[in-house]
Formats: sequence, C-alpha cells, structure tokens
Amino acid sequence: MVIFFRFFIFFLVGCWPYACFSLEPMEVLVVANTETRGSVDLARYYMKKRSIPASHLLVVSLTTDETMSRREYDEVLVKSVNASLNELKSSARISTIVLMYGVPLKVAPPLPDLQAREQVEQYRTAQAVLEENDSTAEVQADQKKNEILEKIITLLNTNQRAAVDSELSLVKVADYDLDGWIKNPYYVGFQGKEAIVTKDQVLLVSRLDGPDVKTVRRLIDDTLWAEKKGLQGRAYFDARWQTPKETELLGGYSLYDYSLHKAAKDVEKRMKVVLDEQETLFAENSCPDAAIYCGWYSLAKYIDSFDWQRGAVGFHIASSECSTLRGTESSGWCLKMLEKGVAATIGPVYEPYVQGFPVPHVFFGELLEGYMSLGESYLVSLPYISWQMVLVGDPLYQPFRPL
Repeated sequence: MVIFFRFFIFFLVGCWPYACFSLEPMEVLVVANTETRGSVDLARYYMKKRSIPASHLLVVSLTTDETMSRREYDEVLVKSVNASLNELKSSARISTIVLMYGVPLKVAPPLPDLQAREQVEQYRTAQAVLEENDSTAEVQADQKKNEILEKIITLLNTNQRAAVDSELSLVKVADYDLDGWIKNPYYVGFQGKEAIVTKDQVLLVSRLDGPDVKTVRRLIDDTLWAEKKGLQGRAYFDARWQTPKETELLGGYSLYDYSLHKAAKDVEKRMKVVLDEQETLFAENSCPDAAIYCGWYSLAKYIDSFDWQRGAVGFHIASSECSTLRGTESSGWCLKMLEKGVAATIGPVYEPYVQGFPVPHVFFGELLEGYMSLGESYLVSLPYISWQMVLVGDPLYQPFRPL
C-alpha cells in the first residue's frame, strides 16, 4: 500500500497524460458461445447496431457454467481467440474483445497434482485438530491457523483463479505467472514504471452480459439511446468518511474513499452531485434520477436506493460483487444493478483487495471528460490485470461529448 500511495498522489493533482485509443468498431472482436441460447443472436444484434464487421464474430463451443476450467480456457478459448486475431491481423487491428452473454465469467485455477492434494488433506486434518484443541493459547492458535490456510491456498493454486475477462486481456502473451495479479501498463498510476507486459500485449476486454437475453438487449439499446440523447440525471457518491487530508492517506480504504470525494468534485462540472460522507449507505428509494453511482461497502447485499436513468453507469466497491450474473437469487451488486436498469457496471468475481478496483475519480473523470469511451476509461483506471475485475457494458459507449 505504501507503493500504491505514491502513484495515487501523482494523479490526485491531475497530472497524468491522456492516452485515448480513439476506439473504433473495426477494432472489436466479439465472442459468443454456441452452447448458450441467445448468445450468437445477441452478438449479431450488437454488431449490427455498432457496425462491427461480420467477420469479427468468433463463435466458440464452451461450457454453459459460469466457471470454466483452466484447461478449457487454455485449449479452447485462448486458442480460438488467437486464431481469430491472426486471421484478422491483415485487415484490422483488434484492440478490444467483447464477450457475449453465455461466455463463462470465471476461470478456475489449475488442478493441483496428487502430491499437493495429499498435503492439503494433511493440513486440513491439522486444522481440525486446532479447532478441537482448547489448550493452545488463542494467539498462537490463530497464527497457526493462518499459516495452514496460506499453505492450503498455495497448494490449491487459489491465487491463480481469475475473471475470464481479466485473464483474456493477456491472450497474446504466450507465458506469464498465473499467481496473483500483473500490473496493467495502461493504468495512469504506472506510467513510466517497469511492467512485465507492454501496452501492445494487452487487450481491452469487456462483456455484454446479465441474467437473461432481455436484459442484455436492453443494455445495448440503452447505451445507444443515451449516446444519442446524452446521459442526464444525478451522480451519487457514497463515501464513508469526510474528506481526509493527504497526510492521512495511509491505506487502501482511505485512498479509495478520498477518490470518491474527488470524483464527486470532478463530476460537478457535468451534473448535480450528491455526496454522502457517512458510514451508512444511501437509504432505499433515496436516489432519484441516478445516472452515475459509486460507493461502498455493503457486501453482497444490494440496496435498492436508485431510480436508474437510461444509460446509467455505476459500481459498488465490495468483494465478489460479480461472482455471478445469472444466479437470480443473488443479491450481489452487479447482478442487481443490471436487473434494476444500469447500462454498465464493474465488479470482481472473487476477492480483489480494494486496490484491485478501478480508481473512481480516474474512471469517472475520464468518462465524463468525453474523450474516452467506457472501455478506455476503465482500462486507464484499472491497476491490475490477470486478476478478478469485470467490466459489464459496451466498451464503445460514450455517454458524454467532450467539454
């Protein structure tokens, strides 16, 4: 977090360089799943609306589960995408992939070998013994439990699971470490810093997805409507504390809370802003005409506070809020926001840690400036890839014209 703080201060004063792609439909590859009813039809509908060439559609046979195995990811999805990229490279520069409804959301970690599985069982037995043993000092027991848990996580390759979208951003990279995250070279806070991968190796990946075909079609239509009419309404930012002094920015939570305050200030040049500085969240039915939203922290419990405008964009900072887009019994923020009416949202499929989220004032600042699209604004505000974050929305979406 100390390293992250240095980068954060750099762009708090608004000194980052603009890095707009000027994203065009010719740069988009659309991926659909033949095994999910409606996926291919939605892809064609979207491509027609956006004038994306028909040759830029990749149709793949994938599992209908939201989680795919690492083997299927490598052997089917990655190979198919790379084959399409190679086929199109003579006629188009593909910078962006759009995954359609039906493409799996998560990629599981590689399966551990037999020796690792046996070790896991031994550690789990040790865990059970600790749970039953009341004679061990509590502090020592907790320390031992944490050590065992860390070893189990390592043996099960848990840190190698990821969002399909985030992993696929590195589809052109032949080999890289799957353990943990990789710095995003497009992120404004990492400009001029050493990175494992370069910008030309990274693709922008988003998805048009949701609980059903009707919702996804609505996302497409609302996006186009808002581009034509202009996104109107109010912006809501739900911080937890009053604006801290820069000298108080010591940890990830403080940094992101500060960013919510700064986003609120920046967005005022476009629309009316409501900023909540209390630990409580916006109450139910208290946010009319909501066009923009960002806040935290209500874990896996959406609060129905908002009357969403057509084309609304928002995300909630909490763990695993995009762990499912189809589980209709889920109360996660991504699923519920899509059901309730947003056109674009962002969330993690697993635990991302707070610094894994797009930085709010960078994301919304770029989006409302009007030069960058939704996808571009997401990419320059996202610190890490090969990790847990997902953008649900049309990457070409530009709800605001340049000031």
